[in-house]
Amino acid sequence: MDDDKKAATERQVPAVSRALAILRLLSRSAEPVGVNAIARALDLIPSTCLHILRVLQDEGLVEFDPVTKRYSIGIGILPLARAALHRNSFSAMIQPGLSRLSSEHGVTAIATQLAEPGQMVVVALSQSNIPFRLQVDLGSRFPLLISATGRLFAAFNTNQTYPLAREFAKLHWDHPPTFEEWHAEVDQARERGYAIDSGTYISGVTVLAVPVFGASGKMIRSIVALGISERLQSETIPQLIREMKAIRDGVSELQIEPAS
Repeated sequence: MDDDKKAATERQVPAVSRALAILRLLSRSAEPVGVNAIARALDLIPSTCLHILRVLQDEGLVEFDPVTKRYSIGIGILPLARAALHRNSFSAMIQPGLSRLSSEHGVTAIATQLAEPGQMVVVALSQSNIPFRLQVDLGSRFPLLISATGRLFAAFNTNQTYPLAREFAKLHWDHPPTFEEWHAEVDQARERGYAIDSGTYISGVTVLAVPVFGASGKMIRSIVALGISERLQSETIPQLIREMKAIRDGVSELQIEPAS
């Protein structure tokens, strides 16, 4: 009987997975996308893709432009996202520390959390009043291996079976490091307990990150500070890292690991 229930559950998963894949694709797209393009990108039958899109449209999760015949992510997703962030106790606990970092050091301070598939999502932030060209919003997503947080993920969450070189090759940088250079920085991040990206991800922007560990001993979140490289002098970085670690340690006892 248990096997029958498991089989029934597995038969229901593809429809949900396809709907989620469509939502993720639309959320990453800068422009509305047609049904055939969505179907090709996700290897779906167009009629199946259209049926799912219409259901998502009825629920307000996607929007349809009758003129261009294209779909985009809908504003109906916002209440769900806000509710998730509101219930994320980590976000509430970390926010005062992020605000302090931002105001005292002139950096944009964010907290990220592991998300599927293969991404980190911003769950809390405090914007600096010093503008630079990286736009960060609640819910913004980044590839797992990119920038300083990516070095931490590689340091603490991967093993010999993880295809580091293959995934690294997919990343986009302003000043791409070689895989050998990047891997050496991963080893350094593991030894130090923090990571620095000095303008490789975004030209002229230094990114600092410290890991937040879960009960499993793996990194499940991170605290990140982003600032203009000319303002983040080498002598100020150690103090900023210490403060970021102190903020991390201050919420660690109340940390709840996200469900996998």
